[in-house]
Amino acid sequence: MALKICIVGCGALGSVVAAHLASLQDIETYAYDVSEQHVCAIIRQGLQISGAARFTVKLRATTQARDIPVCDFGIFATKSSDTRAAINQTAQLFGSTAAVCSIQNGLGNEEIIADHVNRVIRGATTMAAHLIGPGHVGLEFYSNVWIGPFEPTNTPYEPVEQLAAILNRAGLRVVPMRDARGAQWTKLIFNAAVNPVGALTLLHHGAATRFSPVGALYEALLREGESVAKALGVELHGDARQMIKEGANAPGKRNVSMLLDVLAERQTEVDFVNGAIADWGEKLGVPTPLNRTIWQLLKGLEHSWTDPA
Repeated sequence: MALKICIVGCGALGSVVAAHLASLQDIETYAYDVSEQHVCAIIRQGLQISGAARFTVKLRATTQARDIPVCDFGIFATKSSDTRAAINQTAQLFGSTAAVCSIQNGLGNEEIIADHVNRVIRGATTMAAHLIGPGHVGLEFYSNVWIGPFEPTNTPYEPVEQLAAILNRAGLRVVPMRDARGAQWTKLIFNAAVNPVGALTLLHHGAATRFSPVGALYEALLREGESVAKALGVELHGDARQMIKEGANAPGKRNVSMLLDVLAERQTEVDFVNGAIADWGEKLGVPTPLNRTIWQLLKGLEHSWTDPA
């Protein structure tokens, strides 16, 4: 019997993962998303990937979780602010032995998923993609996806290796790790600098990096995050400064995801990024005034969209 995998949140990144998995004949891949327009386009014309890769695949996509059978694996790729609603809608898809992997931004998603699922895998990636239109995703570049057991759930390493092998066979670059906290925290610290600063200044990544006052703010935010990670005993995996440099040197004017959220007046992921770093800092006695201030500014901006009075 073929293994069944459900991608929860078939936005940009989720679509890239789903499209690669759908190319495997021995895996049944399902995609759940709340966007009827996106799902209808996928059903009608297939899921199109362009940019760093170009192909179109047929994909079992739906807005109704009841249309999906019980799965062996789940991969969550929703916005962090949507995780709670998404797991509430899909928890019945994952039995007692299923393993669910988060490849989302920030901290706290695994804890939310673990309220409903026995086996949880933490993950992180810097792979970048964006929605071009319904059923069409632009892949900006490939990068590694790091996954490892979410320690509080005592998830064994075997399903981590199994999922990594499947995703690598599908053409992605997945690195299984016994401890993926370092990779997750490196991505978190990177995001805590470039995402909110880009959102608040309205500068694309390259312009923000090259403007010295903003570059200095990046550095100060990075240092706060690194101090919290050190206090937690997390050994970082990778270099957030190099990630910032590479993003700034990429061709074109790349707006970070949080800036796109602000321009669309959508709720951002700041609670799971700067808010999470500030919360951990308070618990550990590590000063994080800049992360807390950034969080307050973004929350105030979000509030202005719904209650400007």
